[in-house]
Amino acid sequence: MQSLVQYSRKLEPLPDRYRDIDRGEFNVPECQTRVDIIPEVSDGKMHFYADVNARQSPTVAAVLAIVFAAVNDQPPSTTLAIPADFVRTLMESIGLGAREAGLNAMLTRLKRYAAAAQAGLDITPHPELHG
Repeated sequence: MQSLVQYSRKLEPLPDRYRDIDRGEFNVPECQTRVDIIPEVSDGKMHFYADVNARQSPTVAAVLAIVFAAVNDQPPSTTLAIPADFVRTLMESIGLGAREAGLNAMLTRLKRYAAAAQAGLDITPHPELHG
């Protein structure tokens, strides 16, 4: 568990530019914990941010930190290549299978954003248009 707490501290904070946007469309409702995942696409590369209370949910924050370390600043195809059994394998290895549904939902969301980006859709939030 200590390793999870350490990884959770590596989760990049949500940039101030996204603090005031309507995050309803970025929320992952399947998670027990409130998690908002916000994608950015620039020059064909994706970068994900998450707003989650790492103290309350170190497991969620740690898994996101691990995944983001692998996929941030990479093309959408990197995110889409995450194996379907990644969460199950990870959770079984650390004995936390109960969180699997919400964590799978987070990965599904990441892949949905990646597929949209790969298709050329503009998925980056534009705070200047909402405030």
